[in-house]
Amino acid sequence: MFAWILIGLISGWLAGKILNGNGYGMMADVGLGLLGGVIGGMIFAVLGVQAHNFIGAILMSTAGATALVIATRIIRDEI
Repeated sequence: MFAWILIGLISGWLAGKILNGNGYGMMADVGLGLLGGVIGGMIFAVLGVQAHNFIGAILMSTAGATALVIATRIIRDEI
């Protein structure tokens, strides 16, 4: 459980930095990172790619969180 939260925190923060924003706050970034991990897992599963270690999980979760932040910004017309 702690590892999931840590991965969510790191990937949410990275997604905010990748998209040149300050993020949505710590709790929202963790939530986006955790949800991004699920989305990233689904995207990478379709592509046939799996994360086998901590770094891979962070990269996969960051990709999903970045996609999620882009989607929320499109919905909120922030782009």
